[in-house]
This record gives sequence, structure tokens and C-alpha cells, in this order.
Amino acid sequence: MEAQFEIRADYDRDTIVVYQAYGAAIAEAAVAAQRFVPPFSTNRMTWIKPSFRWLMQRSNWGRKAGQERILAVRISRAGWEEALGQAVLTSPERRVYSGNEQWRSLFRHAVVHVQWDPEYSLRGAKLEHRSIQVGLSRHVIERYVSDWTVEIRDLTPVVRKMSAHLRAGRVDRTRVLLPPERPYPLAKELAERIGATPV
Repeated sequence: MEAQFEIRADYDRDTIVVYQAYGAAIAEAAVAAQRFVPPFSTNRMTWIKPSFRWLMQRSNWGRKAGQERILAVRISRAGWEEALGQAVLTSPERRVYSGNEQWRSLFRHAVVHVQWDPEYSLRGAKLEHRSIQVGLSRHVIERYVSDWTVEIRDLTPVVRKMSAHLRAGRVDRTRVLLPPERPYPLAKELAERIGATPV
């Protein structure tokens, strides 16, 4: 089966939820301020992911050092699509670029990076479906922090509960706690830019 490059997310008419994992100092300050504030740094790339399960796999359900706190960051869809509209893939995918030279030229000046990684099942198995992660460089992070962010929620307590269910083999109890995710509609131009499968 061909891998599906489709964004799936928790979204409504105006906003979309992306997930990030941080240590306690960054997470507590962000939740208190409802935006990212120091010690969060705007001078380095930050990666945002609309797939909850992908972040759970990457952070080992919040058990990796420096990734113990799981944040759900609700941002404007306008901001999300603004980021995608400036994105360049992290590799010269043939379905998007005419060749390595074209990709190299675009990537050299890219302020937003897009990477498609395998999605994971709750049991940690790789799936055919790909999940998007979006890297915001220091040139656009200020927009993310000041203009796009609508709400920041700390999901750590529910993540710990889900993880305990999984370790006890109660997959169904974990599944009912998953955030809702459904295919995110993209304009044709945006889909082509990031190599998304047409919906």
C-alpha cells in the first residue's frame, strides 16, 4: 500500500491543535502565560506536530528527559497555513521537486521545514500513513509565539493515565482518551508545496 501523506489533526473552523514536549520549566511558564515565554528560546528551530500519537512515540509517552510535559498548543489555522506556505521539505522528494538542485536552492533559504515521518499505532508499530512535523526557524517563531497561539494546555496528567493503561495492556482504555484527529483540508497549491496526498 502506498504511504499516505495526509495531515490529520484536531481542528475547528479557526484553529488547529499541535503538540510539543518540553521539560517542566518551559512547560509551566508557557501554560501560566498562555504563550511561550523564557526559558523557551526563539533563537532556535521549534518543531510542531498535529499527530498526538507521533509525539507520544517520540517522547516515549513523556518519559524522555526534557520531554516530560506534553503540551497541546491551539494555534490559528491562518498561522498554520502561513507556515506551510513557506515550507520546504527536508529532503528532495521527487513528487515535489524537479531535482536536487531545485530543492537545494529552495532549502538554503527556507524559514519553515516540513518532514513526513511514519505514524505509529498505540502499541508502537510503524504504519503506512505518514505524519507531518513542521519546523519553525527563528525567522518565524515570533509569529508562532505572539500571533498564532490561542491556547496552551498541559496534557501531561492524561498522558500519564494513557501510558499506565498501555503498560497494563488496556489498549481500548487508552484509545478512548486519544484526542480527535481527522483529515485536514488543504488548498491544492499548499498540498503540492508540502507533498501532501490529495484529499
